[in-house]
Amino acid sequence: MPPLTRLFVKTAFVYFVAALLVGVALASRPLWPSPPIISALGPTYLHLFLVGWVTQLIFGIVYWMFPKYSREHPHGSEGGWKATYGLLNAGLALRAVAEPLHAAGAGEGWGGLLALSAVLQWLAGVIFVVNTWGRVKER
Repeated sequence: MPPLTRLFVKTAFVYFVAALLVGVALASRPLWPSPPIISALGPTYLHLFLVGWVTQLIFGIVYWMFPKYSREHPHGSEGGWKATYGLLNAGLALRAVAEPLHAAGAGEGWGGLLALSAVLQWLAGVIFVVNTWGRVKER
């Protein structure tokens, strides 16, 4: 398994455990009083699970298993893959902090950081598609 695939997959494992932990926090709200920030974790749970776990796992497997782009560049642009990883994870980490704080009313600045996190994740998605498009071909 290529090193970049291992990085994507192991990072996906971390987000999977983090998403499940947030799910436990959300599910335990009826048991005792919780701060408003816990109630604001619903969208964060979804992003950690779908972007952090599922999407990241898919990206890592695509890097490894899709047909070669060319003999010289089998995975496409290595820089593009590294940018995809960095932007996706920077956006997701920023979102995991900014979204619940914004939803809990912790201040106006969190909304701008939430928007920035969405842009970073979008850029990661665009780079992934551009870098992978040429690998989707007939036999």
